[in-house]
Amino acid sequence: MKILVGYDRSKASEDALNLALQHAQAFSAEVYIMTSLEQGAALKKEDIDKTENQLEKVKKPFKAAGVVCEVHTSVSYQSPGEDMVRFAKDKGMDQIVIGVRRRSKVGKLMTGSTAQYIILNAPCPVLTVK
Repeated sequence: MKILVGYDRSKASEDALNLALQHAQAFSAEVYIMTSLEQGAALKKEDIDKTENQLEKVKKPFKAAGVVCEVHTSVSYQSPGEDMVRFAKDKGMDQIVIGVRRRSKVGKLMTGSTAQYIILNAPCPVLTVK
């Protein structure tokens, strides 16, 4: 079994990591932790390096538990939702675990909803953690 976890340093994504670890241990699964950064003029190399360092830190509990875990930082012109769905399709993921935050309808309209895009377009079941 392969589990993809979307990670954005939020409390909700930390909770998603914890649940993915439990699932990985229960089902002898491999875990892929992914952060997607949108390519643009504001994105700096330091931001990418900081993200990669953070991903290496969140990988440690998986390694300590004996769970196979890979981390991926993706820099793309796609939205994070599109990027994660593409990655899940390309790698044949069996489950996606994402954290969700409560946002107003206007907030979703203005900035879109990564979670909503993933839920509606994922090639596999999506587990949301609140």
